[in-house]
Amino acid sequence: MSLRYALIALLTGRSMTGYDISKSFSRSVAHVWHAPDSQIYPELNRMERDGLLTSVEVPWGKKGTKKEYHVTDAGLADFRAWMESPLVPQRQRDPAYLKAAYFDFADPAAVREQLRQQQAYWEEQLRMLEGTRATLLDRSHPTLAARLSTLNERDAELAVRYKVYAYDGLIARARTELAWIADGFALLEELHGR
Repeated sequence: MSLRYALIALLTGRSMTGYDISKSFSRSVAHVWHAPDSQIYPELNRMERDGLLTSVEVPWGKKGTKKEYHVTDAGLADFRAWMESPLVPQRQRDPAYLKAAYFDFADPAAVREQLRQQQAYWEEQLRMLEGTRATLLDRSHPTLAARLSTLNERDAELAVRYKVYAYDGLIARARTELAWIADGFALLEELHGR
């Protein structure tokens, strides 16, 4: 159900076509909620059917049209209700930790390679998150800039500060994952040598 709220959050800045939503989603909301296009487009249709969004046909190409989505008052009300409802913590489902608990079944070289892959992933995530955080702080992030243009200075400051707070949590998580991976390399060295 959170995909619909991620989409509404994205559309609070400006109306967008499905294509624009998909591009913007991958640059912003996807950092906290992953969804492929195969989930985004059907959800947009459901949300329109449920009255959370409306759409208008806009020109596309020489003769075509495409839908541009707008959040309705009902969509904003639903989003606010979701934002104000208690969050139910989700139990973790992470194969990296499951595998780590059973590394004794794997060859140390395979474990080392898995740790290297995880390390590369989290290093890239950390770079991307820190870069995005910088664009939030200087207000140059395109999705944020569109939203800020509709807000007074106080509300704009709140939007920026809360987004930076969220990214600070994501950055802390990436750093924690990297520290855990470093501990894994140290454990491998201790148990198996090089």
